[in-house]
Amino acid sequence: MSLPRPITPHLWFDTQAREAADFYCSVFPDSKVGPVVTLRDTPSGDCDVVSFTLGGQPFKAISAGPLFRFNPSVSFFANFDPSRDANARARLDALWAALVEGGQALMPLDEYPFSKRYGWVQDRYGVSWQLILTDPTGEPRPFIVPSLLFTGDVYGKAEEAGAFYRSVFEDSRAGQFVPYPEGRAPDRAGAAMFSDFRLGPTWFAAMDSAHPHGFGFNEAISFMVSCRDQAELDRYWAQLSSVPEAEQCGWCKDRYGLSWQVTPLALEKIMASGDAAAIARVTQAFLPMRKLDVAAIEAAAR
Repeated sequence: MSLPRPITPHLWFDTQAREAADFYCSVFPDSKVGPVVTLRDTPSGDCDVVSFTLGGQPFKAISAGPLFRFNPSVSFFANFDPSRDANARARLDALWAALVEGGQALMPLDEYPFSKRYGWVQDRYGVSWQLILTDPTGEPRPFIVPSLLFTGDVYGKAEEAGAFYRSVFEDSRAGQFVPYPEGRAPDRAGAAMFSDFRLGPTWFAAMDSAHPHGFGFNEAISFMVSCRDQAELDRYWAQLSSVPEAEQCGWCKDRYGLSWQVTPLALEKIMASGDAAAIARVTQAFLPMRKLDVAAIEAAAR
């Protein structure tokens, strides 16, 4: 049996996908920009899709028009562990300085009860990051951890969602769960002040917040699930897709409103092939699809 594959965060930009990937790879450690593929004649025109890696975590970004805006309902922890890096605090401060330039601090870089050094920043492109000096006595986590903030209609669902996602993805497990105590209104006691869990090799964090944020999950950030074959794709799609009107060219929304892309490895290989004619044929084949049809995609490539 092959090992589970990492889940890939996918960022939807208006026009800045290449610029943003270059910027992130210039300020995050262990990072590199990968191939850029241009999808021709889509409803958004010609769209650049950029692959890149930050701190060992794969990402993708697309420039596909001003349809969606980033918000802090999905952010990314950057974990700086002083037990593994003597310069962790200085590196955290340097990354903060780079990300806050042209952006804004959502929680100032400071000492908090849960960390000696933490800050939440929305960068110049609108993407949110939580930089934290981790507790060296705790169980290690990857450098980058996507974080889900359950607000509004899905407030109080973080713990339930973690259990649901673990039921969907193989080789998953629970991590921490820290409930809100009494006296933290508007948050109710027992809701998730912080939790995390592993889906395959990819760690996620999840939190509830009852404050009137005015934002929730949208398509600006989705999560790509790479499938070996049609049967695996069908299984993930059946469990993750809960909003029929949101189904489009491999995208779906789950019961909590979080967006996913359920895609075959075959499509990723075609897109990485550099064969412009095959990529153009495949693009026109998958654009009308809701759930992706692996055989039809492979036929279009040929």
